[in-house]
Amino acid sequence: MTGDWPSIPALVRSAAAAHPGREAVIDGETSLSYPVLFEQAQRFAGAVVSSGLAPGDRVGIWAYNSAEWIVAALGLWQAGCVLVPVNTRFKGGEAADILGRSGVRLLVTVTDFLGTDYVELLRGADLPALETIVVAAGSVPEGTESWVSFMARATAEAVSEAERRAAALVPEDPSDILFTSGTTGRPKGVVQTHGRTLRVGTDWVAMTGLQADDRYLMVNPYFHMFGLKAGILASIAAGATMLPQAVFDVDAVLTRVQREKVTVLPGAPTLYQSILDHPGLTGYDLSTLRVAVTGAADIPVELIRRVRDELPFSLVVTGYGLTEAGTATATSPEDDATTVATTVGRPRPGFELRIADDKGRDVASGAAGEILLRGGSVMLHYLDDLEATEAALTVDGWLRTGDLGTVDDRGFLHIVGRSKEMFIVGGFNVYPAEVENFLLEHPGVARAAVIGIPDRRMGEVGIAFVVPRPGAAVEASDVVEWARGRMANYKVPRLIEIVDELPLNATGKVQKDVLRRRAATARPRRGP
Repeated sequence: MTGDWPSIPALVRSAAAAHPGREAVIDGETSLSYPVLFEQAQRFAGAVVSSGLAPGDRVGIWAYNSAEWIVAALGLWQAGCVLVPVNTRFKGGEAADILGRSGVRLLVTVTDFLGTDYVELLRGADLPALETIVVAAGSVPEGTESWVSFMARATAEAVSEAERRAAALVPEDPSDILFTSGTTGRPKGVVQTHGRTLRVGTDWVAMTGLQADDRYLMVNPYFHMFGLKAGILASIAAGATMLPQAVFDVDAVLTRVQREKVTVLPGAPTLYQSILDHPGLTGYDLSTLRVAVTGAADIPVELIRRVRDELPFSLVVTGYGLTEAGTATATSPEDDATTVATTVGRPRPGFELRIADDKGRDVASGAAGEILLRGGSVMLHYLDDLEATEAALTVDGWLRTGDLGTVDDRGFLHIVGRSKEMFIVGGFNVYPAEVENFLLEHPGVARAAVIGIPDRRMGEVGIAFVVPRPGAAVEASDVVEWARGRMANYKVPRLIEIVDELPLNATGKVQKDVLRRRAATARPRRGP
């Protein structure tokens, strides 16, 4: 469903009319009502038009969550342009690769985020299409333009032209190019349309019951589908108040929940684990919290039980989503803690789900195979990559996700890993997510990541990187011995490394390519 909106600008205009006195964004000292947010977006759009950008041109945003990020995104859409968000964890070469491949003409960025100057990181990069760099926060280097100065470019004529462009947009016009996380290879640009993107946002409203009086603390980064479409656009569709959070700091988050009466707090499992483990948790008033949404293949059942029992959320949902499709499956309010922790629910309305073998044939019920999806928010194509597009999309519209899963007899989807992460031990398939879930049942294990490494005798064997729970004394040999009593021998990791933390990307996913490099260069502590 996309409501009555043919485009994202139509959604924003509708929200401004429907919620004239409601706060849309609160960011520090900045507070924008829905009409003011719409007016600011129109000004940004006018500045884009005055800068010579045409409909379909690409505008990049490389910055932390903020009111300016929201205004820039809504404004560039108003001008008929296409959004290209850039991961805030990227270094200069990684960012330049994305900006260059997508042909970004205008970039909104910052010069002081966690001690990093993004403009400086781009010095010397070959970006012939990039004409204008707007600094939303921080010092303004030579050759760039301040936010205030850029907004002043907007003329009445340019704003009128932006309004004309917005009115001409249709659901199949491109809206955004989000690049995949790139944890296992070069990121691919996922081209989406206004109609498909609106489906993601509006379905998230239906899934969570997001309401106009909700106050949504946005820890998920806006450059990611979760923060952008299940965050900004879902909030606008519901008329909720957006509270951008630049970085995740547990004290800052708990303080904002109490001070700003936050009701919606989605995030990776690590967010909830950090809150529950905080020694001063009982000193904060968190009574307003209503909706928790998370998703991962490796959520401990105990974590979901603790979220339900020790935090005031009335709705705890897990789901399965990806850049190429949005949120495809989710649990329901009536599902128990084990179901919420060990599955990612059933298909969302409008989605079809299949489990297939490597030749595209449906596997037997309960067997593992690749997850295939079909629905109204599946991507248009990969940017300038016909080969990858044809490999991912079948002629009849099925998306090959590259994720492996099973469907139980209740119709719930279980994620067992990535097809590229599966490894074979002595002829037996091993799915990392399944082993990780077993390891998370160990009383001393907080997090676990499993990869396969070459072995002369077995072909491959598993190595597990294990993060102990706070205060727990965990030995590699003990974990292996414990695992042998709970899973088939071929699944038991042959090597264990006890680590303080796992390498995560900005969206909370474990960077298994980093672990593979580590395994190749360092000898981990062994189990017996």
